[in-house]
Amino acid sequence: MSADVVKARVEQVYRQDSRRILATLIRLLGDFDLAEEALHEAFFIAVERWQRDGVPDNPRAWLVSAGRFKAIDSLRRRARFAASQPMLIAQLEALEQSDWSDEDVEDDRLRLIFTCCHPALAADAQVPLTLREVCDLTTEEIARAFLAAPAAIAQRIVRAKAKIRDAKIPYQVPSRPELPERLDSVLRVIYLVFNEGYSASMGAELTREDLTREAIRLARLLMELLPEAEVMGLLALMLLHESRRTARTSDTGELVLLDEQDRSLWNAQLIAEGCGLVEAALNTRRFGPYCLQAAIAAVHAEAPTAQETDWPQIVGLYDVLLRVMPSPVIELNRAVALAKRDGPEAGLRLIEAILGRGDLLDYHLAHSARAEFCRQLGRVEEARAAYRRALELTQQLPERRFLEGRLAELAKQ
Repeated sequence: MSADVVKARVEQVYRQDSRRILATLIRLLGDFDLAEEALHEAFFIAVERWQRDGVPDNPRAWLVSAGRFKAIDSLRRRARFAASQPMLIAQLEALEQSDWSDEDVEDDRLRLIFTCCHPALAADAQVPLTLREVCDLTTEEIARAFLAAPAAIAQRIVRAKAKIRDAKIPYQVPSRPELPERLDSVLRVIYLVFNEGYSASMGAELTREDLTREAIRLARLLMELLPEAEVMGLLALMLLHESRRTARTSDTGELVLLDEQDRSLWNAQLIAEGCGLVEAALNTRRFGPYCLQAAIAAVHAEAPTAQETDWPQIVGLYDVLLRVMPSPVIELNRAVALAKRDGPEAGLRLIEAILGRGDLLDYHLAHSARAEFCRQLGRVEEARAAYRRALELTQQLPERRFLEGRLAELAKQ
């Protein structure tokens, strides 16, 4: 088999399965850094071996086995120079005697999520660690999701890994009585993964289908384990957003705003499933912020046209959501909904109040929303300044092109 064909196949397997393989290696090895080293060694070996022997029937299992053997070799070398470290010898012996089944691999990422969200870890480290290890987001992508500095995120991840190792945090899904206290962080992780896929923080593409698909898969797994209202709400929210993915970009990859989307492209099957989950979750009367956000998405999904959207209902749902979970981003979204109901002046006042108190100053969507309302009100110079600020703050190419287009239109006025 040619080198180019094998390299392309290895790259494909890496894109599709590297996080599953890493999760299994972490379970087998009990060490994040050793598992990551073993993962990369396994893929490096695959490029050479698969050219000689052909691509195996089960590449994922082959790579897990290759990584495990490389880790054993690495520990043997360390043991020869560290005979006085009984913990290292015990780790090597346990690994040599351990066995594993490929049937376990599908649940390994869910186990890994709960490990990364263990209450012994600092709250501000749980989500970044999971996004990095489970979903392969870069430190920069995670930092943008948190509106934080990459160096700060990197430090949190390093400290969390050390805590897992030193505290011997178990790699397992918690027992049912322990699940509720661990659920909030896990839901937040899954939603941030989805958000990064639904609107990529940087790069040439608006969306990353691999991340949205993975987040939805993890939410389905979690709902099987714990069919609580907020789990249903989160899954519904993601399905309803995902239903619009095809319509969010033009044939040339340009951003298409919600009001301008071709609703015939929306996925009716996902909408039906999402709306059904919203109804089931709300009927429990134990709903929280994910259920409320899903209810808002359902109102959008059920509107035959943009003009028929029930904006008063959406504003009312945002009012409830703000009481349940106060947040400047939710305030911003409510301001946009209020502008649809009461006009751009009403929305602009709220956004200027948010920015005036120092919130969302580095959030490009706040400035682009302000720019849009200024544009609608004929305040051209303010609109230009706000669009320029939004452009400075985004590294996502379709969004940049959209903002540049708005600035070009204003230049003609």
